[in-house]
Amino acid sequence: MRPHLPELATRLSRAILSISNQTSPAGSWTPSLEQNLHRLGFRQTLNPSLVSQVIDPHLLSHYSLALGFFNWASQQPGFTHNSDSYNSILKSLSLSRHFGPIHSLLKQVKTQKIGLDLSVYRSVIDSLIIAKKTHDAFLVFNEVTSITHIIGSELCNSLLAALSSDGFYEQATKVFDEMSLKCIPFNTLGLGVFIWKVCRNTDVVKVLNMIDDVRTNNSDVNGSIIATLIIHGLCGASRLVEASNILDELKNRGCKPDFLTYWILGEAFQSAGNVVDREKILKKKRKLGVAPRLNDYKEYLFALIAGKRIREAKELGEVIVKGNFPMDEEVSNVLIGSVASVDPYSAIMFFKFMVEKGRFPTLLTLRNLSRNLCKHGKTDELLEVFQVLCIKNYFNDLDRYHLRISFLCKAGKVKEAYGVLQEMKKNGFAPDASFYNSVLEACCREDLLRPARKLWDEMFASGCSGNLKTYSILIQKFSKSNQIEEALVLYSHMLGKNVEPDIAIYTSLLQGLCQGSQLETAFEVFSKSVEQDVNLAATLLSTFILCLCKVGTLLSLVTYMSCKLLCVSRLYIYAYCLESFVSHLTSPLVTAIADPSQTSLLWATNHSYLGLSLRVPPFWLY
Repeated sequence: MRPHLPELATRLSRAILSISNQTSPAGSWTPSLEQNLHRLGFRQTLNPSLVSQVIDPHLLSHYSLALGFFNWASQQPGFTHNSDSYNSILKSLSLSRHFGPIHSLLKQVKTQKIGLDLSVYRSVIDSLIIAKKTHDAFLVFNEVTSITHIIGSELCNSLLAALSSDGFYEQATKVFDEMSLKCIPFNTLGLGVFIWKVCRNTDVVKVLNMIDDVRTNNSDVNGSIIATLIIHGLCGASRLVEASNILDELKNRGCKPDFLTYWILGEAFQSAGNVVDREKILKKKRKLGVAPRLNDYKEYLFALIAGKRIREAKELGEVIVKGNFPMDEEVSNVLIGSVASVDPYSAIMFFKFMVEKGRFPTLLTLRNLSRNLCKHGKTDELLEVFQVLCIKNYFNDLDRYHLRISFLCKAGKVKEAYGVLQEMKKNGFAPDASFYNSVLEACCREDLLRPARKLWDEMFASGCSGNLKTYSILIQKFSKSNQIEEALVLYSHMLGKNVEPDIAIYTSLLQGLCQGSQLETAFEVFSKSVEQDVNLAATLLSTFILCLCKVGTLLSLVTYMSCKLLCVSRLYIYAYCLESFVSHLTSPLVTAIADPSQTSLLWATNHSYLGLSLRVPPFWLY
């Protein structure tokens, strides 16, 4: 009995995923995968519906496999794709933002006059907007509008805002006209960004006509915000007289200017040295203006940030801050965290404004700000942020102190981070190992080994025991700095504290000891790793062999392993490492690095070990 289509699609997708996981690279479409598909013998049942159901939902997140399967199906005799299979592959490529094949697929759809689901077009356009390929999104939009009137208000407004923000004013105007023609409602996000940008170089009469078009379109826009954005745009283009004259016209069209609107124009006149007109605007503000609705601007800022219009959110936020208008804590946190990635200086301005109002950023916001300041190399600004918070007694718990120390260390401000440790103790806080680890890591990164030793001593004197990371930081640094004796002291210390070394510590020690020709100690360290965890030792063995090859002493390890294998009390452990050891001995990398005088012995050693391994009983018998 032939299985139902959904069942067959499930079985086929599982087979594709299973086979692809065994190929190299895993998860990619390969010729061997195609050969396996041929062997499965289902080509007689292959049809567009099956292709569609294999891709959606099973391969949606595996775009390479989805596209490979789609193309493979195209090559089968008598097979032709339809709207179902095109819908599924375009959906997969949109979700993965793999845009290269999308354009060619859309051309095929257009040539073959295949009708796609509107949701697929929306997904493609939305993905292109998110990826900042706004012009490509506009081209797809043109394709959609040529075949349907039902596009969707939210998507159109998102595209309108994106095109305007990215400087594609001609294309943005075409989207505006299309929306007006087809009575697609505008929202404050789309219309706001569009008219904010285009009004700078557009005749004010045309701007007012645009407002009239919006009013007759059942659009839900905030008139006061639109007025503010238009005045800000005109002032930015130094068109102050036109901005002043348009105020009443905006009011008559339901875009009543608020205090923020008048403040923008007043400040522009003052900057231009026009005191008389500034006073006129201020009088008008007192007579006609209304207080800005905090919640309205809050919602608009959130909409800008959610739509990835960070620059516009920054500009509007700067106006609010410079005008000393209210901004609640939630808005401040979102602005600081979002703007920090594009303009750290503006983010600091929002931060200072927030603190001056007696509020503090959340830890998440402060972490985002600090990370971006470090990323942009603004270490002085980072110190300034922490200094402002110190003055306000912000650092009053372990989480806040930890954030401060960790980012000071990331910025390379080791002295300042050490000072914070002392401040913590003075204020009654006991730093744990994570605090010391941050500073120790920074010391080692800056090659400050003497301060690192001092901090180590201070740490234990304070009653704070180091953890695995503490030892790992110091041992790795001392080993790489040719101070292997210091590293060995720490190694012995951690064993005395019953802290088990990890592979990073063992690797650093073996590399340092081999480089310093301390082979006997290196063998002792390796022996300890075997006793600790045979799997860890087997993994470590390749590193040990390569270290010995580099210093020309590989045969010392051969002798060492021989002795251990003859020691019955340890035989079961070293026998477990034997297979790994033999495989490493004759690997291309080892034979390439080893001294030429030793390579002739490697194959003989390999055969002798293989013979010995046949005489070693399984370790579970011991």
